[in-house]
Amino acid sequence: MTKKTPIILLLALSISSITKAQVIDTSKYQKPVNFTTQQDHQNMMQQLGIKKLRPGPSGNENAPNAANYDEAKANPCPELPDLLTTKTGKKISTAENWWKERRPELVNMIEQEMYGKLPANIPDVEWKIKITDREFIGRTPAIVKQIVGHVDNSAYPLINVDINMMLVVPTNVKGPVPVLMMFGFPSFPAPAQPSPADLEKINTAFKALMIKNDPSMKDIFDRYPAYSPITRLAVANPFTATPAGDPSPTEQLLAAGWGYLTIEPASIQADNGSGLTKGIIGLVNKGQPRKPDDWGALRAWAWGASRALDYLEKDSLVDARKVGIEGVSRYGKAALVTLAFDQRFAVGLIGSSGKGGATLHRRIFGEAVESLTGSGEYHWMAGNYLKYGTEESDFGSKTGCNLTTDSHGLLAMAAPRLTFISYGIPEKGDAKWLDQTGSYMATVAAGPVFKLLGAKDIGVSNDYMREKMPPVLTGLLDGHLAWRQHDGGHTDAPNFKYFIPWATKMLGYEKKSN
Repeated sequence: MTKKTPIILLLALSISSITKAQVIDTSKYQKPVNFTTQQDHQNMMQQLGIKKLRPGPSGNENAPNAANYDEAKANPCPELPDLLTTKTGKKISTAENWWKERRPELVNMIEQEMYGKLPANIPDVEWKIKITDREFIGRTPAIVKQIVGHVDNSAYPLINVDINMMLVVPTNVKGPVPVLMMFGFPSFPAPAQPSPADLEKINTAFKALMIKNDPSMKDIFDRYPAYSPITRLAVANPFTATPAGDPSPTEQLLAAGWGYLTIEPASIQADNGSGLTKGIIGLVNKGQPRKPDDWGALRAWAWGASRALDYLEKDSLVDARKVGIEGVSRYGKAALVTLAFDQRFAVGLIGSSGKGGATLHRRIFGEAVESLTGSGEYHWMAGNYLKYGTEESDFGSKTGCNLTTDSHGLLAMAAPRLTFISYGIPEKGDAKWLDQTGSYMATVAAGPVFKLLGAKDIGVSNDYMREKMPPVLTGLLDGHLAWRQHDGGHTDAPNFKYFIPWATKMLGYEKKSN
């Protein structure tokens, strides 16, 4: 067998795979709907009998429809639904009754009205490690695994979903280790590179291949005999002095003996309305539009995170009882939804999540319910959520005040697990639009449930209308429910140096070096 044979076999296999993909009998399957975002949004309005939605406010404070930033007008319905009273008026006073009666009520309401229900027929995910690499990240040696989860699409092969993620685990500590899962964009942090001797062999072979393909290349290489087409990437020397400022959040995690996993939301579900007939939502619906109580993108991203946790439970490097979830902005919303619905997650870092996250829906301050019911962000939520931005419809008009619960209920669903709410400041870019105060009120209001379940809340009274948000840089970190507003922008990075020791202590994790 010649050296060319393996390449020929690979080409043959590739051609065979392409041929198989091309011979799918598409007539056997209902064609997927290819709506634009506007068409999908209009379709949902028609399903709900909505004739007109109220327009969302502008973030431009000088615009005619500028968002409200007057606290005197921010609470049109200040009394929140009581978390410890059932729909029938029964008072919940024991943990047993919380788990058996009130929490299931909240789950049902929040699924039905806000984020949507998981369908019963979601296909399985098969995880495969694509690449395993040994790297140095800062000063920490690590194993890095590129992992792909293929969702079984045998029932509807016209839509393919492959979940992308990257697991990084330190190798200088005794495992298994806690892991923080983060919504983001996976990449190898510091890919290992060939030694100089190996790189020289690669360049020699590459030059020969180029000359064989184009003989004129020989003259060029002869003129530049010391030139190498492929050079090593510039990487930081782990033994040099530490640069000024805080290390990156991921370096801080590794230094503390934590691992981290980055999962790509877009590989689960697109972040737009036109993608709702694609991704995991489209796959389950066989390419057809959603029904009003179907899940939105936030719940889909959370489902993907839960499937990633399924994988971590089988990885011997990971302590699956100490896995956290993190995200910022829309991914902060998704992180809170993940923590609330999947009780296997031990801790959450919820960054700058705003409406749809930790901020109260019924508050009118900056971002509004109408911001999420318009065609720009409605795909995050269940279709039913559009009802609360309705001006004219078959059922009349509704606002956030008509919701039977609010974001304090979502936070309460996370109890008694570790929940850290993080914000920055408007002056640095964490805009007033996010309504930091509204998130603080929800955090205060969720406290009674944490205490009922034997956990500590943020350590203030639970009077959400009277308690004032603490000054910037004042961390309330003595309980299982925590709050800290840093002096940075639209990020949670400045809070990592507080989050990591808090979570490490509360989880009872002790780093042990190899």
